[in-house]
Amino acid sequence: MQGLLSIGGLVFPCALGRSGVSSVKREGDGATPRSAMRPLSIYFRRDRRPGGIGPVRLPTRPIRPDLGWCDAARNANYNRPVKLPCDASHEKMKRDDGLYDVCVVLDWNITPRKRGAGSAIFLHLARPGMKPTEGCIAVTPRTMTRLLPALSSRTRIRVLS
Repeated sequence: MQGLLSIGGLVFPCALGRSGVSSVKREGDGATPRSAMRPLSIYFRRDRRPGGIGPVRLPTRPIRPDLGWCDAARNANYNRPVKLPCDASHEKMKRDDGLYDVCVVLDWNITPRKRGAGSAIFLHLARPGMKPTEGCIAVTPRTMTRLLPALSSRTRIRVLS
C-alpha cells in the first residue's frame, strides 16, 4: 500500500502497511497506525553509512549485530530494544535487505505501552517499488536523506492513505 507522508507542511510518497492505515492498530495486523507520531531516535548501520547520517536533532545509535526489537506482546520487553540472542519473539535490527540502514523509532505505543497494540513502528527505507511494509512507514533513500535534518522531538509525522 502506498500513501503520503506529511511532515511540517511537506508531503512525500511513502510505503505503508500491507493492510493500509488503521485507527485500531493490533500486533501483527500489517496496518500502519492512523496517528500523529513523533520521532524519538534514529538507528543506523555504520558499516553501510560510514559517513554517518549527517547533522540531525534526534539521538542516534549505531545498529549492532546484537540489537533486536521485541514484538512478543506478553513479554516485559514488548516494543522495546533487546539484546540478542533473545528468547522472546523479536525483529533483528541488522537486516541484510538494507531496510533499516536508517531507521527512525516513532512514538507509537511506547509510553504508555499497551500490550498487543503494535510494536516496532518505524520510519525506514522502502523496498524497491515502494512495496508494502508490515505496518511501518517507508521512504526512498533520497527522501530519508531530506527528512533526517528536519526531524526533531517536536515533529509530528502523519500518513495519508
